[in-house]
Amino acid sequence: MNVTEPRRRRWWPLSVRARTALAVALVTAVVLVGVGAWVHREIYRESEGIAENQARTDLFALVHQVRNGSVPGRGSTAPYEIVATGRRTAVASGGGMEDFDPEARHVLPTPPARSSPDPLAVVDEEGWGYGSTTLRIPERGDYRPAYGEHLAGRTYTVLYNDVWAGEMSKDRAAAMGVAPDATLRVYTVLLPDTAEEIADTTDGLLLRAGLFSLVLIGAAAYFTVRLALSPIEAIRVLTASVTPNDPRERITLPATGHEISALATTLNGTLQRLDDAAAQQRRFVADASHELRSPLTTLLASLEVALAYPERTDWPATATTAARQTRRLQELAEDLLLLARLDTRASRTDPAIIDLAALAARLTEEYPPGERTLDLTCEATGHAYVHGNSEELERLLRNLLDNAARHAAHLVRVTVRKEEDDEVVVTVHDDGPGVPPEDAERVFERFVRLDDARSRDQGGTGLGLAIARDVAARHGGTLTLAPRTLGACFRLSLPGLPVPAEV
Repeated sequence: MNVTEPRRRRWWPLSVRARTALAVALVTAVVLVGVGAWVHREIYRESEGIAENQARTDLFALVHQVRNGSVPGRGSTAPYEIVATGRRTAVASGGGMEDFDPEARHVLPTPPARSSPDPLAVVDEEGWGYGSTTLRIPERGDYRPAYGEHLAGRTYTVLYNDVWAGEMSKDRAAAMGVAPDATLRVYTVLLPDTAEEIADTTDGLLLRAGLFSLVLIGAAAYFTVRLALSPIEAIRVLTASVTPNDPRERITLPATGHEISALATTLNGTLQRLDDAAAQQRRFVADASHELRSPLTTLLASLEVALAYPERTDWPATATTAARQTRRLQELAEDLLLLARLDTRASRTDPAIIDLAALAARLTEEYPPGERTLDLTCEATGHAYVHGNSEELERLLRNLLDNAARHAAHLVRVTVRKEEDDEVVVTVHDDGPGVPPEDAERVFERFVRLDDARSRDQGGTGLGLAIARDVAARHGGTLTLAPRTLGACFRLSLPGLPVPAEV
């Protein structure tokens, strides 16, 4: 029992509309993620800058109060703390910093004493200097669950500025509880909470806007592609309705002149070529059947008469007739097989470099004598090399010679020359009745005989010139009927090759 392997489930949609919409959505998602990351970074940076400016403003205000000898109050937009050397408790704190130390201990480390001012990290426009560092607020078990709870155990940027107690009066320094030679360091903590909240809010807005944009863009792409492909669907339905019984059906061109109109035009042209090819094939089959029927009928009739009246039959004449009709059938079968091979572009041998002048001369010399005495001549100006199939080119020249010898009165002349552009030209001229100008192209059609001069009695299948033109086209050349006042002149033109060095 054959077990059929279960068909793998495809995750990728088969519909062009769905594929396009998904691809557009994926590209849009990548773009939106990139834009969102850039917006998040810029908003966070700008928000941090605003927070830093506010912390610096608070720091300068606190320093101004300390220098005037007053203790700042607890109200502040940012956490701050003032510590002094020689004290275990903070001089002042506010903005929520006091929540870290319910026993009035200071949270930030005490600055080291210094005898002279040290260079500060940053200087503002007014010449005020302040330092910037990062400090970690330690965790303590006795912290109250208040504003400062989320600050514990985290590292923050801290702005600071030092004030010497000697800059103020001894009374004010004593009122603040610091020694006259103490150093006071004013800290303000730069909280990133506002920047983070703004960035998080922006991220939420961008996420919702991005999801909505993805759905909107994906839907727009889906329906746009669906609308654009609707003419193609109509073309597909109409093309599927074309059958061998009704091959004349054609696609109605869309009103717009875009690519779909070009597609419809191309398909109409393809259908027309297929219709023409089918009509040509039917015509060819009918002509081939007719050509085969004639010798078969003659052969069968002569044999039936001979068998019916054996005592009165001229058996040598009957055998001669049968042999002639059999040869005709053989030639016709060979021509049909060659045409079939030419139509399928198949070749029995590999192409090679061939000297057409030598080939034409050999065929002229070896041409078998017929019932009439003909003068066959071949003139060549030198070597004429071409690239092609030797058997097919020999068949081409032989067909031209057979056609000329069949209709010539006394003379058949073959000329081979090489033009300046390396083009090889072969002409086969006979002094027969010629071809009317209006039939100059029709003579190359299959199974065409123009008059009595081209009748079956003189031999030929009506396929020689058609085969010759097909072989010429197969080798990149042309075969035409050149105008002549006397007889017929067939002109073969093939792309030539340079003469090899060893010749």
